[in-house]
Amino acid sequence: MSICRALLLTALTLGLFTSVTSAGNWPGWRGPRGDGTSSEQNVPLRWNGTTGDNIAWKTPIPGTGHGSPIVWDDSVFLVSCLEDSLERVLLRLDARTGESLWQRAVVRSPLETKHTLNSYASCTPATDGELVYVAFLETDGDLVEATNVGRSRKVNSGRMVVAAYDFEGRQRWLVRPGGFISVHGFCSNPVLYEDLLIVNGDHDGDSYIVALNRQTGETVWKRPRAHKTRSYVTPIIREAVGRTQMVFSGSHRIASLDPRDGSLHWEIDGPTEQFVASMVDDGEQFYMAAGFPTHHVMAIRPDGQGNVTDSHVAWHSTESKCYVPSPVVAGGYLFVPDDRGTASVYDTQTGERVWRDRLGRHFSASLVTAEGRVYFTADDGIVKVLSVAAEPKLLAENRLGEYCYASPAISDERMYFRGEKHLFCVGER
Repeated sequence: MSICRALLLTALTLGLFTSVTSAGNWPGWRGPRGDGTSSEQNVPLRWNGTTGDNIAWKTPIPGTGHGSPIVWDDSVFLVSCLEDSLERVLLRLDARTGESLWQRAVVRSPLETKHTLNSYASCTPATDGELVYVAFLETDGDLVEATNVGRSRKVNSGRMVVAAYDFEGRQRWLVRPGGFISVHGFCSNPVLYEDLLIVNGDHDGDSYIVALNRQTGETVWKRPRAHKTRSYVTPIIREAVGRTQMVFSGSHRIASLDPRDGSLHWEIDGPTEQFVASMVDDGEQFYMAAGFPTHHVMAIRPDGQGNVTDSHVAWHSTESKCYVPSPVVAGGYLFVPDDRGTASVYDTQTGERVWRDRLGRHFSASLVTAEGRVYFTADDGIVKVLSVAAEPKLLAENRLGEYCYASPAISDERMYFRGEKHLFCVGER
């Protein structure tokens, strides 16, 4: 497929979603389309968080967390954990100035067991412009034997808590849709679709995916997951081959469900056990990059029905050791970040890896793309900006000046980075 055709498909995919959310807003995990793409212009290219060069503002954030910021008009929302008081909180800041507008404690419970690279507030909120939706893990401090682990150990049992707040900080509802146990801790980014709020409950127990009424929190549908194995994938929802498809990996599967009722369109076995990175698409195929204990990159045709393991995998590579950070599609290329600091770029039609390069020490944050550029955020806060091209072309190297595990947001010609201690707004003052 030519580059022109790939760009056209990408534009059509972007256009499908710009009608339901303002181009200036970044309302949930990975932006308005859930895939790290931005259609904005004048997105910052260069900055320095230590010297203040091209930093509109920099605000200290209480507590700790890896949840990414979201932006709606003049408001920024993000979550954090106040470890001393055991509170998981939702914060609202003024997007123009960084001023803190309010802070609300959603959950107070003992700190859960987790992976060293996870946090106690890793979920990215979502908003529809009326309410802000958050998810946390609530534990009672009890320990149970961990499953799906290489060595025996204890892990906290708990419950998923999902809550909705209005823009004035008033809680509208709070529900506990299911249990949750994972030796790696918790993360489930809420996804909005029509009048539903969908959260993924893949964990080492009675796994599920559940859709809630976003006005009341009432459960609309809840579907069990077959293999009861932890994964942290946020679904993407697309119109593809005449069907609304909610596509995600996890529970030893890649699956497409109908988001209205959770019924199955198609599924692919494996190709591995655990998944974290979200999937992406280009209007023609879906792309998956994962996981653990084996690593895979796959392109999948969306027109299948039932089990399509042997019929609908367009191409499959095991060259990239990707697990946590999510990829992006741009200009006919699939950009795949490797946790260990390298990047691999694939031709979306052929699956050929056209280049590979080391870009950082370690990646946790997912990729974003805008204006023909791809932004790679390393854990040490160094952000490298590369051109969308068939060979590595570095456009800029920027430093936040502190560690960063959260994925960036893009809104109104600015970028927002959640560092270990501060929220950075990059762009003109």
